[in-house]
Amino acid sequence: MAQMEPNLDHDVSWFLLPSYWAKMVVALISFLCFANSYDGDFVFDDSEAIINNKDLRAETPLGDLWYHDFWGSKLSSNTSHKSYRPLTVLTFRINYLFAGGFYPVGFHVINIILHCTISVLMVDVFSILLGGLQFSNKGRRLNLAPKSSLLAALLFAVHPVHTECVAGIVGRADLLCALFFLLSFLGYCKAFKENKEGHTFSVFWVLVSVVLGAIAMLCKEQGITILGLNAVFDALVINKINLLELIRKLLYKDKSLENAGLLRKGLLFRITLLMCGGAGILYIRWRIMGTGPPAFTEVDNPASFADSLFVRAINYNYYYSLNAWLLLCPWWLCFDWSMGCIPLIKSVSDWRIIALAALWFCLIGLICQALCSEDSHKRRILTLGLGFLIIPFLPASNLFFRVGFVVAERVIYLPSIGYCILFTYGFSLLSKQAKKKKILAVAVLGILLINVMRCALRSSQWRSEEQLFRSALSVCPLNAKVHYNVGKNLADKGNQSAAIKYYREAVRLNPKYVHAMNNLGNILKERNELHEAEELLSLAVQIQPDFAAAWMNLGIVQNSLRRFEEAEQSYWTAIKHRKKYPDCYYNLGRLYADLNRHIDALNAWRNATVLKPEHSLAWNNMIILLDNTGNLAQAEAVGREALELIPNDHSLMFSLANVLGKSQKYKESEALFLKAIKANPNAASYHGNLAVLYHRWGNLDLAKKHYEVSLKLDPMAPGTKENYNLLRRKLEQLQKKGGA
Repeated sequence: MAQMEPNLDHDVSWFLLPSYWAKMVVALISFLCFANSYDGDFVFDDSEAIINNKDLRAETPLGDLWYHDFWGSKLSSNTSHKSYRPLTVLTFRINYLFAGGFYPVGFHVINIILHCTISVLMVDVFSILLGGLQFSNKGRRLNLAPKSSLLAALLFAVHPVHTECVAGIVGRADLLCALFFLLSFLGYCKAFKENKEGHTFSVFWVLVSVVLGAIAMLCKEQGITILGLNAVFDALVINKINLLELIRKLLYKDKSLENAGLLRKGLLFRITLLMCGGAGILYIRWRIMGTGPPAFTEVDNPASFADSLFVRAINYNYYYSLNAWLLLCPWWLCFDWSMGCIPLIKSVSDWRIIALAALWFCLIGLICQALCSEDSHKRRILTLGLGFLIIPFLPASNLFFRVGFVVAERVIYLPSIGYCILFTYGFSLLSKQAKKKKILAVAVLGILLINVMRCALRSSQWRSEEQLFRSALSVCPLNAKVHYNVGKNLADKGNQSAAIKYYREAVRLNPKYVHAMNNLGNILKERNELHEAEELLSLAVQIQPDFAAAWMNLGIVQNSLRRFEEAEQSYWTAIKHRKKYPDCYYNLGRLYADLNRHIDALNAWRNATVLKPEHSLAWNNMIILLDNTGNLAQAEAVGREALELIPNDHSLMFSLANVLGKSQKYKESEALFLKAIKANPNAASYHGNLAVLYHRWGNLDLAKKHYEVSLKLDPMAPGTKENYNLLRRKLEQLQKKGGA
């Protein structure tokens, strides 16, 4: 295959390193950018995709991964997002099994290694895209643009927009997809080699490329786009087709299409293989996924719900311009761009229309140059750059189907390849014109250094939810979800006063934000501000009638207000909307216990333990109720059943020990009390009740010891002081008798 002329490296003022050293430098710098994320926590979507995903656990059959979405829900479910990424989930499962649990370090390390590997592969990919494809006499591929490919790979490796994919564990989907995406491209290139007999191509490697594209799609949906890019590469680089000339011949029905390269070198045959492979992959995915569309809400992607086609089109294009801006200036980064972060453009008088105009002005200019330039080298690079920029972005463009986000930094991981091509080509043009090329090289070095520092800073923000959520407040102050997440993080840490402030702001920004209302209502309930809590929760279930958690919390508030009938109705409404709701059955049981409906209470708690065998509170309440009503034998049976299921729960040990003590099974009761105290040595009631046991049993010295420990831990412990005083008087009497 003839070498491409002119050589791009001739004009690029950059470092020339041997291939091995270039890859080592890229690997090292990409590692430095994100190394500080290795010991971060599980943050944001990691909770749902990993911690709460049953597909990661050994008890879930491996076959289920092929019928579940990325979040562990059945693809056939109406609530499924239809994100089909079984191979990514499989890697999470392997991580979980090797780590022996949910330890984030292993998950983060794999992400960092994947990004470093991808960045190294980029050296080879860019050498082909920028320098063309040529093989030596021995069949080894030649790097015709070593300086340009190194610069482009460095730009890719240190781009701050990649932080979400690398530092966020859920970004594994994008990393795995990119890995097999690049392997598919390199495999396709491997199909073209020159030998002594002339140019040939390998059908085997074309098929391998299709298989690798399928694997990329099983990691994330964008992977399928590599088949289209392979076809573009084949047409432009292998067959050197001039697209403008081809379009003209098609329009004028020119019979010399074969001379235009369309039938040369097996192009149509290879494109047919790619199309058949792509169609087959999509058909299989469609059969597995079903025909139902993903379930998204207006807050996820408000533009897609706009009635006006004009409003939808304008806002989609504005979103494209924001993605382009994130590639050009990745300074304002946010974990979530939904829920009012980007208000809708509703008229042409909105100044943001300028961004659309600028985007299309640049794109049209580049497209014109890519089609009309007389320089074939320029046409090829610009077309490939635009192809890698646009084609991988198409699944996220809203053009074919509604997506569940407004802007997502993770989806421009692959399109950034096109950006790096265009940047490097632009740098080569400037270098060609510049008189002081070293100043230009220093400027690019400065950009790389700034990007490295920005990556390190952004990675540190992804280490914990608190830092991540707070970093978004300055970027998206109008995003209700940002305020909600900050509030939730504060509430989890016990700072309820601060959490209330952020929850109120979330509800102000989005008056239909039912989850913020529910969480705010919960905090107000705990602070005994019951009437406002009831108002918020009532509004939440009015907005979303099937919101089971809000119905349950409303029932708890109504129970506290002693409106028992309304509370019971709310609980049953929650159970109606969520059949398997153990916490709701538990609270329903508490209501029945307050009303002295003991049988109903026991049945409700039993339902809770059937649905959730480890529901300690429900087991405990059953034991205590049976104990208080004199059913000691039944209480003992329930206690033993509970401890078989939850053997290390000290509260269950304590409750059963009380029952055994009343049944005069002192030795067994003592053993359980001591075991509970070993697990929780600072529980005053544990020591106090053990002291009562010893008191009954006649072990007065041990009773005295544990009464004193109990009073030291809690001087106001109910009944303990009185029992201790009785014991002291008894001991004094015994001493007097002994002295007499």
